Amino acid sequence: MIRTRLEQAFAPDALEIIDDSHRHAGHAGAKDGRGHFRVRIVSQRFAGTKTLERHRMVYAALGTLMQTDIHALSVDAHSSDGQ
Repeated sequence: MIRTRLEQAFAPDALEIIDDSHRHAGHAGAKDGRGHFRVRIVSQRFAGTKTLERHRMVYAALGTLMQTDIHALSVDAHSSDGQ
């Protein structure tokens, strides 16, 4: 679902989603079944935006998944022009 939402929102040139949930076994936030993920995304839609705005855009695209499926998310977002 993460991949689908990000692809629909950003039409990325590159997208990598890494599930690190196994590294957080026993962690209080993992007890409810939500996962820990890292996202690396490159999209022209990030052109002209700052890092904080890119993160907010990703969180917005994921919407309710941030409450239902994702406990922790690390975002590495860049524009297609390398910024």
